[in-house]
Amino acid sequence: MKIISVNAGSSSLKFTLFEMDTKDVLISGLFERIGIAGSRYVIKYKGEKLVEEVPLETHTDAANILLKKLVELKVVNSLEEIDGVGHRAVQGGDDYTESVIIDDAVIEGLKRFSPLAPLHNPANILGINAFKEALPNTPMVAVFDTAFHQSIPVENYIYAVPYEWYQENNVRRYGFHGTSHRFITKTISEVLNNDHLKIINCHLGNGSSLAAIKDGKCIDTSMGFTPLAGIVMGTRAGDIDASIIPYIMKARNMTIEEVESVLNKNSGFLGISGRSSDNRDIESGVADGDERCILTQNMFINSVVSYIAKYFVELGGCDVLCFTAGIGENGIGVRKAIVDKLACLGIYIDDAKNDVRGKLTEISREDSKVKVYLVPTDEELMIAMDTLELISK
Repeated sequence: MKIISVNAGSSSLKFTLFEMDTKDVLISGLFERIGIAGSRYVIKYKGEKLVEEVPLETHTDAANILLKKLVELKVVNSLEEIDGVGHRAVQGGDDYTESVIIDDAVIEGLKRFSPLAPLHNPANILGINAFKEALPNTPMVAVFDTAFHQSIPVENYIYAVPYEWYQENNVRRYGFHGTSHRFITKTISEVLNNDHLKIINCHLGNGSSLAAIKDGKCIDTSMGFTPLAGIVMGTRAGDIDASIIPYIMKARNMTIEEVESVLNKNSGFLGISGRSSDNRDIESGVADGDERCILTQNMFINSVVSYIAKYFVELGGCDVLCFTAGIGENGIGVRKAIVDKLACLGIYIDDAKNDVRGKLTEISREDSKVKVYLVPTDEELMIAMDTLELISK
C-alpha cells in the first residue's frame, strides 16, 4: 500500500510517499514559497534532486503538481494507487488523544484550536483541503503533535494561574513533537522487547523538547502551552521569568507582538551567540574559542541536563535515555557533554560507541545503570503508519 505523509506550512508543503509493505521511501520533496514570488519544488527521487520554479498560487496548485509528477515519473501508474494521505496536525487541544480519520468535524476542530497555534493549524487545514480537492475519494488522517502528551497527569499539565484560565481559555501545557516522541518510544520498546520502560527522550534540534515516558505513555514534557517553553533552542528562549516581558516592553519601547517575535525567532542559540541558530556553527565557534558560543553551548547543555534530572526523579529512575533529531542524532560532542554531567546518576557514555551519527546505536558504557541510545526519528513514517492503521480498520 502507498501512503503520502504531508506537512503543510503557511507557504510550504513537504511530502513523503511510502511503500508501506516495506516502509521504503519512494519519493519525497518540498514545495516552497507558495503564494510568493519565486515559488518552486525540490523533489528527491531515485538518488536525484529535481528542482524547478513553478507558479504556486495555492496549496492546491502544489498538490496537483505533486500528483502529476508522481504519474509522470512512473512512481505510480495512476492516482488510484495512493491508498491514503496522512497530515501532520499541530494542535488538537484536549479533544484529540490519538490520530483520527479526517472528516468535517475534525477540520472544525482544527479551526477551533487555531488560536492556540495560529501559524500552524490554518496551514494544516490548507494542506488537508488541497488534497481533499485533488484526491476526493482517498481517505485522509490527521496526526496531532499534541496527542501523545494527552496522557500527562493534570498536576503536570496545569499552570499555577487562575483555574478559570484553563477552564475558559484552554491555558495548559500541551507539549509538542509528540509524533517524534511516540516514534522513539515505539522503536526503543521494540529494540529492547519491553513495553514497560521508563524512558527519557531528548528530541534535540533547532526546536527541542524532552519527554518523560512510562509504560509507553508520556507523563511529562518540556514544551508547554506553546513550543516556546522548555530548554534553550535554536531561536527560542525556552523557560524565562514572565515578568521580563512587561519590563522589556517598557525598557525598549516594544509591543507585545515584537517581544513575542524576539523570544521565538531571535533568542536561544542565535540570541546568546550573536552568530547562528545552527548548532554546527556554535560548535565551530566553540572550537575557535568564541566565548559567546561557549556560553551558548553550556547554557544548552545545562538546560537539557536539568530536565533529564527532573524526569529521572519523576519517573522514579530511568531505564533508557534516548537522543534524537538533528542535534541528538549528529551532535557527538553535545551528547557526551550531557551524559558526562549525569555521572552522579550512574549514567556513562562510551566514547567509541558515541562516535556515530544518524544510526540506531547503544552508546552507553557497560557499567552504565541507564542504557543510552541514539535513535533516529522519522515523524513522516509515523504519520504514514498511523494512516495505514486507521484506513485498514
